[in-house]
Amino acid sequence: MGEFSIFLRVTFVLMSDISKNSIEIDAPADAVRETLFAIEAYPTWSKATTSASVVEKDSQGRATKVKIGVNAGVVKDNVVLDYDWSKAPDKVSFTFDDADLLTDMFGSFTIKDNGDETTTVTYELTVALSMPVPAMMRQKQERTTIDLTLAQLKAKVEA
Repeated sequence: MGEFSIFLRVTFVLMSDISKNSIEIDAPADAVRETLFAIEAYPTWSKATTSASVVEKDSQGRATKVKIGVNAGVVKDNVVLDYDWSKAPDKVSFTFDDADLLTDMFGSFTIKDNGDETTTVTYELTVALSMPVPAMMRQKQERTTIDLTLAQLKAKVEA
């Protein structure tokens, strides 16, 4: 009998592994939503996004599948993400579809109207890579990406 091997990759993403942070933006929620929901324009304000092209849209014209060029520190990849608008306008989330290097990705933006012309945005993100990376290093990069993205979003909307 010949030899055979089975390779199985299982990625477990625990909710406690999700990195997140929030920022208060001095702008109405609708202005924040306008920027966040225009995913194809992310490269104009987000340094971590080098390109964004909408592959599919829903009946309301919202991006449901997007190919994104990512440059987040040591992670440089082309990722296809599926967007979920079921909780819009207060939340938009995305999940992994395909990539060159990443093996999983989940994230969301939650937009909270503070009722005083300010908006709190919470960004959650977790990724899994095809190469072994200690969880502490992965989470540090996720937090760095989150903090930078939120600061750039704030600068864009408040400009």
